[in-house]
Amino acid sequence: MTSEATWIAVDWGTSNVRAWAFNESERPFAQVSSARGMAKLEPGEFEIALLELIDDWLADGQILPVFACGMIGARQGWIEAPYSEVPCAPLSPASFISAPTTDNRIAVRIAGGLRQSDPPDVIRGEETQIAGLLAERPGFNGVACMPGTHTKWVEISDGRVIRFKSFISGELFSLLQNHSVLRHSLASGAIDREAFESELDCLIGRSDEPLAAMFSLRAEDLLFETPPEVLRAKLSASLIVAEVRAAKSYWTDHRVALIGEQSLSEFYGLALNMLGEQPETLDTPELTLAGLCVGARHASNAIESRSFRKESCDLCFFSAYDVWRVRLAKTAGNANGYPVVGHRRQYEGCGRKRLAWHIRVGSFNPSLASSDHAAR
Repeated sequence: MTSEATWIAVDWGTSNVRAWAFNESERPFAQVSSARGMAKLEPGEFEIALLELIDDWLADGQILPVFACGMIGARQGWIEAPYSEVPCAPLSPASFISAPTTDNRIAVRIAGGLRQSDPPDVIRGEETQIAGLLAERPGFNGVACMPGTHTKWVEISDGRVIRFKSFISGELFSLLQNHSVLRHSLASGAIDREAFESELDCLIGRSDEPLAAMFSLRAEDLLFETPPEVLRAKLSASLIVAEVRAAKSYWTDHRVALIGEQSLSEFYGLALNMLGEQPETLDTPELTLAGLCVGARHASNAIESRSFRKESCDLCFFSAYDVWRVRLAKTAGNANGYPVVGHRRQYEGCGRKRLAWHIRVGSFNPSLASSDHAAR
């Protein structure tokens, strides 16, 4: 049996994981998801969780590349993927790191994040969405506002991330709602949109200290029995207004793209509208997929163009991912029919001539092998 899939994209967050199967096109033909995010897994459980999710797309004797982004590359994830220092492209051929696997049907590559030394800050996962933004909006120069647990404001110019700033607003909302004195007044549930807009209108015209305004929510409940959904709206508005004001140097006189969960992005859009900005709201899953496609091309191109030094008939491997590709090369012409071409070139190194094996693999799918692939 052969698989219809030729590669798999994975977006692995803290709470959830989503995977898409691709064939020759850049549109997925199948999608699966689960609630087994990074925070719910112990070290050593990530490969098992992935296989449970994508097993129907795999076939014996066939190796599928898996390109993953998100918190799976964090220190607490499958393997820590290194950060690239800004200013830099959001993704590059060097952005991906091999993850150790025991199942020979998959070869997993995980995208690294972005880091900023002054002031210290990091991005993990959003870099893929930014790569998707640049793929969908070529030539985009401006700012990506990425609402979430830790909202990111990212300045982009000429295809590179120039600087960014993270805000803990989303996590702070959750902590205040569930673990502060406000929990007695807020509870959990929906946010009243009308109350949110009304509070925005009040806050935009004032310069109140947000911490004092937040405690007044408890007093409103005690004195006037204000409904919890209204108080939640006021808390959300207070946090977002404080954040947007602090990020003014990012959105002032810049094109702004909102990339995040739809309802949260809508609230940020309302705040920016009241400050005279007209942000564009983009489809986050689509950008994630577009970014993973960019990353897959980068990673494949980097590996295909890499030289393997040959001395005394011993190959020098550079990573686990490279190993399986060389193994495929060594089985060229066997019954599996992997389309491989290799050739030797001499070059000078360390004072003597050496041979470099340049190995390129055509399609990852044996069922797609052809003389055209083998000729590449």
